[in-house]
Amino acid sequence: METGGSSRKSSGPHPAALEKRPAAILEGEACRNKIDRKRGMCVIAQVVAVGIFLVMFALIVMEKFPRHLVTLVCGGLTLVVVFGVCMHSGAAAWEALSLYSIAEPSFWMSHGGGSASTGINWETIFFICGMMIMVEGMADSGFFHWLCMSIARLVHYRTVPIFIAFMLMSAGLSMFIDSITVILFLAAVTVELGQLLRFNPVPMILTEIFCANLGGSATMSGDPPNIIIGTSLGLSFGDFIVNTGVIALVSMIVIVPVFYLCFRKSLAQTDARQMAEYPDPAAAIVSKRGFAISWIIFLCAVVLLVTHAQTGLTVSCIGVLIAVVTLLAAGKHAPAMLRRVDWSTLLFFIGLFVVISGLEQTGVLELLAGVIGTVSGGNALVMVAIVIWGSAIASAFIDNIPFAATMIPVIRSLAATQGVPLDVLAWTLAMGTDIGGNATPIGASANVVGTAIAAKSGHPISWGTYCKVMAPATVLVVAISMVIIFVRYF
Repeated sequence: METGGSSRKSSGPHPAALEKRPAAILEGEACRNKIDRKRGMCVIAQVVAVGIFLVMFALIVMEKFPRHLVTLVCGGLTLVVVFGVCMHSGAAAWEALSLYSIAEPSFWMSHGGGSASTGINWETIFFICGMMIMVEGMADSGFFHWLCMSIARLVHYRTVPIFIAFMLMSAGLSMFIDSITVILFLAAVTVELGQLLRFNPVPMILTEIFCANLGGSATMSGDPPNIIIGTSLGLSFGDFIVNTGVIALVSMIVIVPVFYLCFRKSLAQTDARQMAEYPDPAAAIVSKRGFAISWIIFLCAVVLLVTHAQTGLTVSCIGVLIAVVTLLAAGKHAPAMLRRVDWSTLLFFIGLFVVISGLEQTGVLELLAGVIGTVSGGNALVMVAIVIWGSAIASAFIDNIPFAATMIPVIRSLAATQGVPLDVLAWTLAMGTDIGGNATPIGASANVVGTAIAAKSGHPISWGTYCKVMAPATVLVVAISMVIIFVRYF
């Protein structure tokens, strides 16, 4: 009997003994169990968030469905499945939607910091929408067509000067206007001039695409990734000009003669007509009143952007002001102008930001930053090389907008844990994403638009023709960017 009793005692503590344990121990065990359950839910949330993100990226690359529907559906799944089912956190979903940020004073007047929200960057949405409306007003007046034809006339319709002038104009306009719009009009005019002067427009269209993406890297408003980076990290228009702007300028000085050497044989002008046969640029002006207003609004937008660090106006405030003035000037044509705005792109951004918020709030991006820090061994130079080349290679094949949005929390974490200045990583990310897209026909939206216009005019551009010149030029500019960053900041 005693042996049996001993056996029962050795099998575990008696229930009565458990009841006699101190309350602190019981509370500690309960707390640990709760932490274990929470950790398990966190891992599940991370896996689901990554899964949604990968599916979204795959569907965007496949282009089987409209990309704004893809991001909106994936954003909805993030809100319901990741934040609702996995995390049981209404606060996380509210943070992702970030609607409260629009009502904050810092949304309209700068407070010197970046976007506080980890969700939808409404500052980016408002600014891009405002600039889209402004561009529609400029297009209605014939502004872009007039500008292209005026420059062609200024250089007496000679092919080589047009080639150089249009590269410079593409870069210059893309500093303030979306590169898609710039290429849309510039490529169309290039085709028209090619028919008039009997030259092959393909070399010019290719270089215009490259320079549009390069010019866009110079400013905060020039390329969507820069807008996202600037608004998220509290960087000003002037910050970009004196950092990425310098890199873009040096790269332009190098790349223009490189392109000339590549295409000099195909630039020979085979037709010499009399000047009287050339079109009058003034004929492109649809409305003199609208044309004058377009110039004024565009110049005001440039001034507001350049001085927004001094005036305290945020880019979202500037976007709204420009849009309101443009619509008031359009009068009865305003509804038609609003219908032409690319609302699908804005919806694409909204869904994208929600999906990225899922990765950020579940800690996935922090883990990615840790991996980069480990691979680099804490070496700042290696870290910069990984970010710029990784961004460039990724942006050559996938949309650089979601990639840039994904990487912003990553570089934030790298700066906090590895001691690398955040602004240096910001310039590195901007140059990698902006320039890397040049390497392939699908790397950036401007590339797709430019090659489509060429094909429609009877000059299809194959992957081989495109990549033969553009890929080496991309590698050259990314290398120049990396060297300048190394020399200037380390």
